[in-house]
Amino acid sequence: MYKFPKGQLIAALLLTCLGVSDGSFAQTSSGQALSASSKPWSNLGRAATAAEVKAWDIDVRADFVGLPKGAGSVTKGEEVWEAKCASCHGTFGESNEVFTPIVGGTSKKDIETGIVANLARPDFPQRTTVMKLSTLSTLWDYINRAMPWNAPKSLHVDEVYAVTAYILHLAEILPADFTLSDQNIAAVQKRIPNRHGKVKFAGLWDLKGKPDVQGEGCMSNCKVSAEVASILPDFARNAHGNLAEQSRLIGASRGADTSKPPLKEPLKVAMAVGASETPKLAAAETQSPSSLAKAQHCLACHAVAQKMVGPAFRDVAARYKGNAKAEALLISRISQGGSGNWGPIPMPAQPQLANDDAKTLARWILDGAK
Repeated sequence: MYKFPKGQLIAALLLTCLGVSDGSFAQTSSGQALSASSKPWSNLGRAATAAEVKAWDIDVRADFVGLPKGAGSVTKGEEVWEAKCASCHGTFGESNEVFTPIVGGTSKKDIETGIVANLARPDFPQRTTVMKLSTLSTLWDYINRAMPWNAPKSLHVDEVYAVTAYILHLAEILPADFTLSDQNIAAVQKRIPNRHGKVKFAGLWDLKGKPDVQGEGCMSNCKVSAEVASILPDFARNAHGNLAEQSRLIGASRGADTSKPPLKEPLKVAMAVGASETPKLAAAETQSPSSLAKAQHCLACHAVAQKMVGPAFRDVAARYKGNAKAEALLISRISQGGSGNWGPIPMPAQPQLANDDAKTLARWILDGAK
């Protein structure tokens, strides 16, 4: 098959759509004649505005292209960390109570060589984030997009720099008086312990002139040789607790309720017009307390019968059983947040929750979340 250069191929396709394939003339909807030598696509669409480009162009590349200007010190990072990060990751980033530890397992020798020696040890107990990290842009970008857990994208750019600097200080990569910025981050990249740990397998990219996918061009009555599906074997269902209660309901993904048999039909969700991208259950289901708990992301930190980030709902019901003031106290905790009642991890405030919804959740929890 003849191969067009990319620009010529696009031009050929557009000319074909306009009926210009042999040097003849075509007409636009306004009747203006277009010759084969002109650019018929020049009047199609419009240039994206700066705001539109900015909304889509949010990635930070490994060479730090796309990194916004800013700076943050280790000292400032410690303040942000204690307020918004330590509850899940520990004061020194070493906790594995909620998530895998962030720091640990690296040495000064690793910083010199760029290869983490402990990654080659099958007996080493756990891989931390800094052990596996090869590009500093990945850490910065993830914190910027996804942290903190209960309020992603809420950190200011300078706070992201500061938290990144504090993590690198905890890993003994940066000194305590360091200020990380877009101007020096490339130099800091040269001190990442596993910066040379990424391996490129040439076979994945060297196609030797052949496409990596073979198939036939088909537009109708196509033969289907295989069905793509995702299943969870029966023996594995609920092996690690109910996945639906452990899912972080940010975005369109929803965890399967593994405490029940597999669904015969996919769970149907509907997007609320003008709302965020968090899926909303059908109106009939949102009326139940359990659906309200899911919609308000309560199950990101709590489970019905087992402790997660926060206490199990049934443990809360057992503690306050027979307490006449329990409902009012729980409504206050849900709406205003609090800490110290169930350990050091704070309960974030939920100011967006209507008082009636907070009352519904409180009564449901005190009834054992049944």
